[in-house]
Amino acid sequence: MHQGVLIHLFGMAAALFMAATPVMAAEAPAKDTVVIDLSGETSNCDPHLQWSVNSYAVYRNIFDNMLTRDQEGKVIPHIAVSWKQLADNKIEFKLRTDVKFHDGTPLTPEDVVYTIKRITSKELASPQRSQFEAVIAAEATAPDTVVFTTKAPYPALFSQLTKLSIVPKAYVEKVGSETFNLKPIGSGPYKFVSWDRGVSIKLERNDAYWGQKGFFPKAEFRFVPDAGTRVADLRTGKADLTVDMNSDLIASIKNDKVCEPRITLSERVAFVRTNNGHSPTDNRLIRFAMAYGIDKQGLIDGLNDGRDRLTHTLVVPEMAGYKPVQGLQYDPEKAKKLVAEAGAVAKEKMVFVTAPAFDQRVVQALQQMMNDLGMNVVIDMKDQTSFLKAMQQGELSTRPHLSLGTWSGGALDADAIAYPLLNSTSAWSQTRDPELDKVLEAARSCLDPEKRADLYAQASKIAIDNAYILPLFQMCALYAANKHLVWKPSIDENIFLNRMSWK
Repeated sequence: MHQGVLIHLFGMAAALFMAATPVMAAEAPAKDTVVIDLSGETSNCDPHLQWSVNSYAVYRNIFDNMLTRDQEGKVIPHIAVSWKQLADNKIEFKLRTDVKFHDGTPLTPEDVVYTIKRITSKELASPQRSQFEAVIAAEATAPDTVVFTTKAPYPALFSQLTKLSIVPKAYVEKVGSETFNLKPIGSGPYKFVSWDRGVSIKLERNDAYWGQKGFFPKAEFRFVPDAGTRVADLRTGKADLTVDMNSDLIASIKNDKVCEPRITLSERVAFVRTNNGHSPTDNRLIRFAMAYGIDKQGLIDGLNDGRDRLTHTLVVPEMAGYKPVQGLQYDPEKAKKLVAEAGAVAKEKMVFVTAPAFDQRVVQALQQMMNDLGMNVVIDMKDQTSFLKAMQQGELSTRPHLSLGTWSGGALDADAIAYPLLNSTSAWSQTRDPELDKVLEAARSCLDPEKRADLYAQASKIAIDNAYILPLFQMCALYAANKHLVWKPSIDENIFLNRMSWK
């Protein structure tokens, strides 16, 4: 047979073989899309307009921050590559010059200046404003340099800057905040693709990213309020990672063939927020009855398998500014006497608001403990967005009496939790105490670590002596993941897509 015919026939056979055989690219990832089940819908993709776990999980991957943390929690350079102290209240930052936003425009010092002015503006009313308002001026002094001025020395600044997402000035000013929220553009490792309300948000890898690029070409964050459904999604392969597990669900997958628990101690503190400006929780006797009547260790042992760490303060050992403070011990008999002393006010209805992101077993157990003391506590379940609005908006007299909080400032610093939850200027605070405000202001501007810890201990003592807020326990972060997902949870609960891979 002629050689040309043989070559032609061989080519045809090869083509038929290739058509019938899946093509295996040597460098192709084993999985195209990583799917993460969140416990509720992202309320905002504008990084300056919300501070919730579900929102942060998404937008943290769309935007770059001024600084970041490594896996061990150490503050490291990010957009800012170096810095030096020009004065006690003035710091100069050198910025990367090779960063571009997703629309191709370069990230400049002017974007950083715009970012800090935007997040601290009263007009925007950012829920994060209290965490950055110490910065009173920002100036671009060179093509790669910005200088921040704080109203007083502010030792927590570097920790807070790990959460400052840099936004593109030109784009935000062009489209406005509403469109920016719906179609965000950042400079991070993943780009926004779409937001299907009530269902999911989809992202795609930023292949032009200046830093560590993601393993997965695509990512999808799905909104799945029901915890049982999230576990089912893992077992059937619909999801690769899920958040907000509880101990019962963790136990149910302990020997699962597809998925496994991923657990770490976090800086997050669970607490009962008592509204100090709304009857009957404005009554000291009622608040102290709750403080004595809540069995914290019982909650930890009975519902959380003993994993969490009991705390009497919002500031925990892993945070800068921590110093131990003696709290009130569990004493149900004393609590009942206080309820009796309070009289008829103890029978007034108290609304305990909650949302799907919280462990409802804990909410129900707290309700039962309070009602067993002779109180009248009713649970009000809200969606996450409505819950957050209820916590921040209106006068204290219009806000709920009680709520369960699980707060992580994401900064590993006392200022990031004590100031927003206790200072009267914060939208999150239900407390109005000038003496406490004064101590918190002094603490956030104190450069001496020992004196600073003493001041936070003093603030904690004031909160305990007035039962302004009822810390319960330092939480373990409970995730579940497909066994093939290479990912390790961190103490600050960041979910970095570009630190994941598939084995």
